[in-house]
Amino acid sequence: MAQTRDQWSSRLGFVLAAAGSAIGLGNLWKFPYITWSNQGGAFVLVYLICIVAVGLPIMMAEILVGRRTQKSAVGAMREAVGPAWSWVGSLGVFTGFVILSYYAVIAGWTLRYFAACLRWSTSGFDPESSSAAAFGSFAATGGLQAILAGSFILLTMAVVYRGVRSGIERTARILMPALFAILALLLVSALSMKGSGEALSFIFKPDFGRLEPRATLEALGHAFFTLSLGMGAMITYGSYLGRKESVVRSATLVVVLDTLIAVAATVIMFSVIFSVPGMKEQIGKSTVGMLFISMPQLFYTAVPLGKLLAPLFYLLVAFAALTSTISLLEVVVSYFIDQKGMTRARSTLVCGLTILAMSVLCGLSFGGWGAVSNFSWIYRGTAAAKVGLFAHMDHMASNWLLPVGGFFITIGVGWFMSREETFKELVDENTPRWFHYGIWRFFMRYMAPIAVAAIIAAVLSGKDFS
Repeated sequence: MAQTRDQWSSRLGFVLAAAGSAIGLGNLWKFPYITWSNQGGAFVLVYLICIVAVGLPIMMAEILVGRRTQKSAVGAMREAVGPAWSWVGSLGVFTGFVILSYYAVIAGWTLRYFAACLRWSTSGFDPESSSAAAFGSFAATGGLQAILAGSFILLTMAVVYRGVRSGIERTARILMPALFAILALLLVSALSMKGSGEALSFIFKPDFGRLEPRATLEALGHAFFTLSLGMGAMITYGSYLGRKESVVRSATLVVVLDTLIAVAATVIMFSVIFSVPGMKEQIGKSTVGMLFISMPQLFYTAVPLGKLLAPLFYLLVAFAALTSTISLLEVVVSYFIDQKGMTRARSTLVCGLTILAMSVLCGLSFGGWGAVSNFSWIYRGTAAAKVGLFAHMDHMASNWLLPVGGFFITIGVGWFMSREETFKELVDENTPRWFHYGIWRFFMRYMAPIAVAAIIAAVLSGKDFS
């Protein structure tokens, strides 16, 4: 007997769940880091242009494919574009599997730092326990890494197991407002700091003389990666969207929320950095350094009410990570439900436990087990120096799986779906008046494929987006 396909209860449910998928560690972690390394203002402006010109059109395309077919990635691409395109959906499922396998490790770190902040806030902060050496020792503790990553996967499985409305949507309706509230509290505190004015000027005042050519490509790459595009997540979530809901309006709300969160997180971090003398020169040279080494020290030495805000900050990061891991697992689970006829319960258990095993191996990549810590493969260009299973999985997903999947989705929707098919999905009585179908189609057929192809070309020439 065919299973009845679940649906979101409302547009709000979809927007919160889809925004939760897009809002993750990339918003709270990577975007502030790349904004800092690319000198702020002009980079942020270029990034916003890329979001509108590339991210939003592809977001609409993926949602319309899912909504039109009411199927997950593989079946949706096969039905909407053609039988030969099912491999693009399969690539998305594999991408979700790969990303979740290593993403859960970083998500597990947020649990550790939340617990550590609770301890520091009650018993006193020890700078040595938040040093680079302490973080390295923590990352190399294989057993702890396995427990943290495994716990996050089990928590994700518990949500996905309960289904779309009862599990994913209900969780999003709790976590996303909590995430917004914590972020707002942190933002108010950050803006009260003496360095907030300098931070706002750094972020929002463009100085194109400081913008290097590579920054445009990095802005383009992050605009694509931050929205959970290219891996079937938005196709899958779109397949649960009712016919009465506007694809354009829903996609736009998701993109706006994702962008606002990224910018707000950047304002928070930079306000703190600019308020502490000498901190601009001490910021770590990696995203790990900024989030897990510098930020704890700043909260307990410089931020007003830091003892209260530090645990809330890492709780915020953990919430963002969880809403993303949920969507990654749903991509894989929905494939086995739709294509293999599994029940949701069985699919969640089989897929979740398999990914859990891979996550444990990725968690051992920092010194916990030599076989995976020293795993090495020869990549072209800058990636050749990478060592460890975690680094290789990250490299494969960020540099190959996501861009290739995104490129063929844009080609499929832009060139192989008819104008009538896409017009019918995007234009109805609920479509916002500002939307112009002809402009969207132009960007899908020309601008988006060229932009994603530029990312792939950069990877071929040695650029690393991982």
